[in-house]
Amino acid sequence: MDFTLLLIIIALALVFDFINGFHDAANSIATIVSTKVLTPFQAVLWAAFFNFLAYWLFDLNVADTVAKTANTLKIDLVVILAGVLAAISWNLLTWWLGIPSSSSHTLIGGFAGAALAHAGVDAVNLQVIARTAIFIFLAPLIGMFVAYIINVIIINISKNANPHTADWWFRKLQLLSSAAFSIGHGGNDAQKVMGLISAAIVVYLTQNHATVGDIPALLNLDYAINDGKVKIVEPPFWVPLACYTAIAAGTMSGGWRIVKTMGTKITKVTPLEGVSAETAGAITLIMTERLGIPVSTTHTITGAIIGVGLSKRISAVRWGVTISLLWAWVLTIPVSAGVAALIYFFLNLFL
Repeated sequence: MDFTLLLIIIALALVFDFINGFHDAANSIATIVSTKVLTPFQAVLWAAFFNFLAYWLFDLNVADTVAKTANTLKIDLVVILAGVLAAISWNLLTWWLGIPSSSSHTLIGGFAGAALAHAGVDAVNLQVIARTAIFIFLAPLIGMFVAYIINVIIINISKNANPHTADWWFRKLQLLSSAAFSIGHGGNDAQKVMGLISAAIVVYLTQNHATVGDIPALLNLDYAINDGKVKIVEPPFWVPLACYTAIAAGTMSGGWRIVKTMGTKITKVTPLEGVSAETAGAITLIMTERLGIPVSTTHTITGAIIGVGLSKRISAVRWGVTISLLWAWVLTIPVSAGVAALIYFFLNLFL
């Protein structure tokens, strides 16, 4: 039964990764579509390719952090299953409503909420939750500040340029900035599911007191546990490959409801501003990945788009839309946690 449950969790985690791809594809393609640098179909192909390229470019810092969200010695596979189901539910709901909420925080909130329902506060690594919660506010602020600075610098450098020539160059540069942001998205978001799958494998192995000889080759995970916190040394070879493939495939499927919100409703974006926003987003994502902080690509690019809007004038930003997005961001972790707790109690009636 435990092995079957593990396989179900892995399958659902990859489904979540696919949903994450089309849910968060809007982050990396919204500006490049709204500026008409690429058609929607070209944009998703472009983003999907660079999502997958991240597989070869990043260490497993974020995956390691996600795996530490809950104490693996105090949870079971039902906890992880409930967390994944809650994350999928919230992601699909926000996608349907066109709200660019955070897939990252959905996953962490679901994982933590189910763990709390199972064994209380001791089952959760509060340090990981607190650091993630802080970056709900820091990530968009960093993206906004960096985008504002980059946009002001670019405007001053190119103020005497021929408008037609400048527009041509910025359209070409936006291909590079969008690619960089897609790499950051792939490196940050696909790793979260890697961390979840790795935690599930660890729980399965420890609960079944598996020895090296008992471990199927496909579950040959190199890890260490210290006070219930998992340190991922090396996941099975198929885990990163499957996660990056799933998120790239999801990106290729689009996510047009959120593209509309991100690309047009916050502020009108030109190719120059698209370069600024995407470059700022990429810098923020790559920096936080190096620090092992699972930030939201959604929050990051939204902050960056607001930053380029502010560089024109405060009224250029549609603050009503922005405040609605902020509420969605703040509610994501607690709502996901509450849904996961309810699902956990329901599953326990049958499993």
